[in-house]
Amino acid sequence: MTVTPSSQYNNLWNVGIHRLYVHVRLIEKEGEEMFSYQKRLLFPVHVDYKDEKLARVLLEHFAGYDSELTAFMRLMHQRLQAENPYIRDLLGMLGSEELAHMEVIGTAIRKLGIDNLPLTDPKGSPWDVGYVEKEASSIELMRLNEEAENRMKKLYMKHVGMTSDSNVKKMLLFLSSREEVHQRLFKKAGILLSQNAGNEQFSALIHDYKMSLRIIK
Repeated sequence: MTVTPSSQYNNLWNVGIHRLYVHVRLIEKEGEEMFSYQKRLLFPVHVDYKDEKLARVLLEHFAGYDSELTAFMRLMHQRLQAENPYIRDLLGMLGSEELAHMEVIGTAIRKLGIDNLPLTDPKGSPWDVGYVEKEASSIELMRLNEEAENRMKKLYMKHVGMTSDSNVKKMLLFLSSREEVHQRLFKKAGILLSQNAGNEQFSALIHDYKMSLRIIK
């Protein structure tokens, strides 16, 4: 299912997209890579009322098996070992975005009623490095990433139905839509790797990601 914002969400959606480019992009300067950090959240987090039960459910996105923490660690670990420079860039950009997602979710959890943010899933199990796949071919890793993004997207959509808080719904829909973008990009990356595609096609893949941020160079 394609996740798209309804008209009532468009303004917040556009704000989130704009902040995303500024907030999470990897920049290169003098051959060294660094993060560009902004205080503003990727997506504005507002809650209509406290809901500690929902806050605990959302810990699954914060530090569960299919969490933003897992996604960030997975993609950054892959990036450090990627040989294809375009795949390396893609992993860095998407990994950075997952870290920004984690910040949004963590902020929401606190506003919903959990002040001492644990690195656990809803059942209290601590985050485990075993959640990160470590050894596979580049093509297989893209497939695994695609599957993980699909699970994350579905999990967000599941939790949309667990609250009547309109602001929390907007946030979850936004994050689900971004995971869908990631899923599509990883599918395309796997196809390009399997076809031994040229630089032009891989460059177009990076452009696709930037276009998803509404940024055209």
